[in-house]
Amino acid sequence: MHKRSEMETCLSYLIVVILSLLSCFANAEFHNYEFIVQEKSVTRLCRTKNIITVNGQFPGPTLTVRNGDTLSITVVNRARYNVTIHWHGVRQMRTPWADGPEYVTQCPIRPGGTYTYRFTIENQEGTLWWHAHSKWLRATVYGALVILPKQDSEFPFSHPKKDIPVILGEWWKRDIIAVQRQAQFTGAAPNISDAYTINGQPGDLYRCSRQGTVKFLVNPGEKVLLRVINAALNQQLFFSVANHMLTVVGIDATYNKPFTTNVIMIGPGQTTNVILTANRSPGRYYMAARAYATVRNGQFDNTTTTAILEYTNLNSGANSRPSLPQLPAFNDTSTATAFVTQLRGIPNNNRVPNQIDESLFFTVGLGLVNCTPGPRCQGPNNTRFAASMNNVSFVLPRRTSLLQAYYQNIPGIYTLDFPPVPPVQFDYTGNVSRGLWQPRFGTKLYKLKFGANVQIVLQDTAIFSTEDHPIHLHGYHFWVVGQGFGNFNAQTDTANFNLVDPPVRNTIDVPVGGWAVIRFVADNPGVWLFHCHIDSHLAWGLSMSFIVENGIGEKQTMEPPPPDLPQC
Repeated sequence: MHKRSEMETCLSYLIVVILSLLSCFANAEFHNYEFIVQEKSVTRLCRTKNIITVNGQFPGPTLTVRNGDTLSITVVNRARYNVTIHWHGVRQMRTPWADGPEYVTQCPIRPGGTYTYRFTIENQEGTLWWHAHSKWLRATVYGALVILPKQDSEFPFSHPKKDIPVILGEWWKRDIIAVQRQAQFTGAAPNISDAYTINGQPGDLYRCSRQGTVKFLVNPGEKVLLRVINAALNQQLFFSVANHMLTVVGIDATYNKPFTTNVIMIGPGQTTNVILTANRSPGRYYMAARAYATVRNGQFDNTTTTAILEYTNLNSGANSRPSLPQLPAFNDTSTATAFVTQLRGIPNNNRVPNQIDESLFFTVGLGLVNCTPGPRCQGPNNTRFAASMNNVSFVLPRRTSLLQAYYQNIPGIYTLDFPPVPPVQFDYTGNVSRGLWQPRFGTKLYKLKFGANVQIVLQDTAIFSTEDHPIHLHGYHFWVVGQGFGNFNAQTDTANFNLVDPPVRNTIDVPVGGWAVIRFVADNPGVWLFHCHIDSHLAWGLSMSFIVENGIGEKQTMEPPPPDLPQC
C-alpha cells in the first residue's frame, strides 16, 4: 500500500512536469522568414541609384516576435556582394553560429548562396534590430526586431494604443561600397553622408524629399510607443518631437525606470523605447534628428531629418506647417550626459556581480599609421587612419572564421595574447606622445572561462582626437556601473559605481574624453566580437574578440555548426 502511494505521487509529479513543459512550448511560437538580399532602384535627394535591400524593402521588414519564440531566417543572396546578417542585441545563447559578423562567427554568404539563421529569444523584451555585418552594406540593409512580452505577460507600463518603429539612418548620394573603397584606398576619413533618414526618408528639409516624408497619425489623448533605433553608419544622433515630452521606458531590449525628457541621445547600434502622449493641440509636429558630433575639427553631416506626427481629424489648413523641435547643438555634450545619467535599470534576480574574476582595462580610440606620401597616404600629415583597443588594431582572418577556427582547432588563424591592460600606461586624455599614435596590427583574442564575472574599463584616448565611441558586445548584454570624464581612477571612481540599479545595455557610448565601466557574466560560450559601432572605426580596427569557453553539460555548451554554414 505504501509503495503504491509513492508510485502515484511520482506519477502525479511527472504529469505536472510534462503539462508545465507543454504549456511552456504552447506559448512559444516558431517563425519562418525568407530574406532575399537584392538590388533595388531608389530615388532620394533628386537622384536615383541602386541600393542593396532585403525583399526589395528599405528599411527592411520588421520582425515582430515574443520573448521565448524561435526564429528561422533563410537568407538568399541575390546581390553582387558577399553578405551576412547580424541580429543586433540577441543573446544567441549557445547559438554563436547565428550571430552573423563576417569572418568572426561565419564566412560570408556568397552571391547565389543561402544560409539559415536559427535562434531562440531567451529572456529579452523590447526593441532590437537586424543589419548586414559585412562591408558597409548595413547603410541600407537593416530593419527592426520587436520583441513583445510572452502571451501571459504585459508591459511594465500602461499598454500603448500604437507601437511604431522609428529607424534613424544615413544616406549617401554615392554608392556606399564606392565610398568605403575610396576611404580604404586613400587611408583618409570617408566622405560624410548627404542626409539622415527616418524610416528610409530624409524629410521635408531636404531637396526633392517633401513627397516621401514619413507621417505618423495619432488620435488626441492616446499613448504611442516609439521604438527609436539608430541605424546610422557613423553618427550619434539627438532625437526629439516638437512640443511633446518623451517618457523613456526601455533601452537595448531591457526595461528601465521611466523618466521624462524632451530629447534623447542615441548612439549607432542603440535602441530607445519612449512613450509619447498625444496631449497637445491637434496639429502637425515634426519629429527630428541631427548629429551629436564630438571629434575635434572633424567633418560631419550637419543636416536634420524629419518625419511628421499628425493628429487625426484636423481642420483643413490647421497648422499646415509643422512645428520644429529645438534640437541641441551638435557639440552639446552636457545634454547628452544629462540624458545618459538619468538611465537606471530595474533590479531583478540577475544581480550585478560584486566579486570580479577578470578585471580588464581597454583603451579605445583612433591612431595614425606612417606611410610613403602618395595616393594611398591621404590621412592627416601623410598618414593613414587606424583605430585600436589597447594599441591592437584588429585584423579579420580570410581563410576561415574565428569561430570555425576555435571549434575545429585550426592553427594559425588567431593568437590568444590580447593584452588585458594597455601595453603602455599614459595620460590617456591629455597630450599623448606621437610615439604612441601608431598601433600594432593583429588578430589577438582574449579567452574567458565559463561563468567568469568580468569587468571592463573602457577608456577613450586623445590620440588624434577624443571622441564618443559606441562600443557593442555581441552575444551579451551588460551592466553599465559607471561613467565619467578624464582618465579613470580606480581609487576614487570605483567608490561611485552604481551596483544597485545600473542600466543594462548591449552598446555603450564611451563619453568623449572619458570612460565607462561595464560588468557581465560570461555565461554564453562562443566567439564574440567587441567593437565600435561606427563602421569607419570598425574598418580601421577598433575591435577585438572574446572566446568564452564551454561550461559543464549541454546547457553550458555551444551547439555544433549547422550543415549549411557558408565556407570561405
